[in-house]
Amino acid sequence: MGRTVKSYLTALEANRPKRGRKRTTDSIGRRLEAINHSYDEAEPLKRLALAQERMDLEQELRGLENSVDLSSLETEFTQIAKEYSASKGLTYDAWRQVGVSAEVLRKAGISKSR
Repeated sequence: MGRTVKSYLTALEANRPKRGRKRTTDSIGRRLEAINHSYDEAEPLKRLALAQERMDLEQELRGLENSVDLSSLETEFTQIAKEYSASKGLTYDAWRQVGVSAEVLRKAGISKSR
């Protein structure tokens, strides 16, 4: 049970919406092309910044390509969460504070009142 909860919470954290415009593989690819195009002619400090940006974008791209199927983790989580909560003395509010949605908790049978 603990492994299922950990996997779900880790996936939630990794897929938490970030501020600003959401990047896609296409937008990252376009930016990488722009960096590669201007890299050789850039001043040394700018080249350093571009090198770091390229590494950051490549890592972000790998993360997008290796995304986790959150829906299957959610299904597994909802099947065991109520029992896990009872065994660990966890409340609805504790789950909400770590990012589990009210809808998922409802599906799991965890309510605001104990």
